[in-house]
Amino acid sequence: MHRILVNECKQEISSFNPVLGRLCDFSITHGADILELHRDIGTEVGGALHVFASHPEVAVIPGYSCRAITSGGTLADADFRHIAAEFLDAVRANSDVDAIYFSLHGAFASETEHDIEGYLLAETRRIVGDRIPIVTSLDLHGILTDPIIEHSDAVVLYHTYPHVDFFETGERSARLLLRILAGEVHPVTARVAIPALVRGNELKTATGMFGRCVRDCIAVENSTSGLSAGMFIGNPFTDVPDLRTNVLVVTDGDANLAECEALRIASQFWEMRDHLQQPVTGLTESVRMAAEATGRVVLVDAADATSSGASGDSNAILRALLEAGFRRTALVPIVDAPAVAQAFAAGVGKTIRVKIGGSLDTARFLPLELEVRVRILHDGQFRSESHGCMWNGGPTALLQLDNISLAVTSKAVSLYDRSLFYALGQDPAHFDAVVVKSPHCQPHMFDEGAQLVINVDAPGSTSPNLKSLGHTRCSRPVFPLDDNVTFTPKATIFQRGSNK
Repeated sequence: MHRILVNECKQEISSFNPVLGRLCDFSITHGADILELHRDIGTEVGGALHVFASHPEVAVIPGYSCRAITSGGTLADADFRHIAAEFLDAVRANSDVDAIYFSLHGAFASETEHDIEGYLLAETRRIVGDRIPIVTSLDLHGILTDPIIEHSDAVVLYHTYPHVDFFETGERSARLLLRILAGEVHPVTARVAIPALVRGNELKTATGMFGRCVRDCIAVENSTSGLSAGMFIGNPFTDVPDLRTNVLVVTDGDANLAECEALRIASQFWEMRDHLQQPVTGLTESVRMAAEATGRVVLVDAADATSSGASGDSNAILRALLEAGFRRTALVPIVDAPAVAQAFAAGVGKTIRVKIGGSLDTARFLPLELEVRVRILHDGQFRSESHGCMWNGGPTALLQLDNISLAVTSKAVSLYDRSLFYALGQDPAHFDAVVVKSPHCQPHMFDEGAQLVINVDAPGSTSPNLKSLGHTRCSRPVFPLDDNVTFTPKATIFQRGSNK
């Protein structure tokens, strides 16, 4: 039997969100409960388990799972130490396994540790040594660091954005790990670091220019000598020293092939960098366009995207709608625990006077005092439309402000699909305007059938207007934060025991 340890630690943070992440923002599972958690849902671990189940010679050893309820602010150091200790305790307890699969993210940081994934991998190597093969899966928004590559036999990453290949990424990771364990392949990795931060519609892999690079990576991965390939575009809101774009190519012992393909794809990406930025429309103009439209309008508030690490309590678009006297129907999500508490205290059908917004990111947003009617009260627990995981926004309320419906949660939840709205009985397609706090969702969820999709230039800790954020830690110069950035492609080769 081959005993394979499975551990998971997933979070993406925004360094510009002033609210520190805490342990209570995570769902933590140990041992056999991990198998139950991921059975029949479309996660990376679920995909890996599916592959391992088809190999009777494999015994899965479930260790530790730590999944953020949604993305958020920088993790408090004390909570990082707690999570790291439990993660590594599971490794120590199972240090005699034959192989390890880690499902990580790549954009996780604490107050003082800027590379949590690299730290966990380095400490794992201290425990298990160099003999045991480790395959690590990551989000393509991860920040790819030397320690991550150095301490993994191979790295596998998503090929889609918006992400729909969680399960498939786990399957690819598991299949590669089994090949390494069997001695069939000997991975060598080429990484090309590109001084660029990107954001925008052209990053959609199905329709945008970035998809050309990803399809080239897929072709390399599926070639005779290919094992894994992809592009890490990083998370521009995780302001850490290694923040940049990276090309990764892993081949079966062919360093020259890995290097040539990585250099080629990196050069292709650099040529299109100017197109990989998001044009935005000012608040006033966005609301004017929405008011004058005759069809459905999507107001994209990517600056307060909870799935990218924002606090979720922006009322900037709501304020602009009210100041403009917007009379069409609108559906607006917002995080505001005190307002929800008032709604629960009053009860359904009651009219209350509450302050909405600005309860967390107080430097950017001032509360709006409004009179609203409590329509629906909900426990905030619902299943994700995207992959079936249970999400928890805490006590949640639907508040009615004349023609505007407010979906108010106590805690941030991901808003890259319609799950929250559906949980409150609201179909976004039935509103004249909907505020979508995510840079990109699957087209059928909001965009299809809309007359206008407006990317709003609103304030927030995940603004696509990257120059507005104030990066201080990432390596400079970097496009587009600096002018006249140059790029000479250079590959670094990594192979277990002989990196250069």
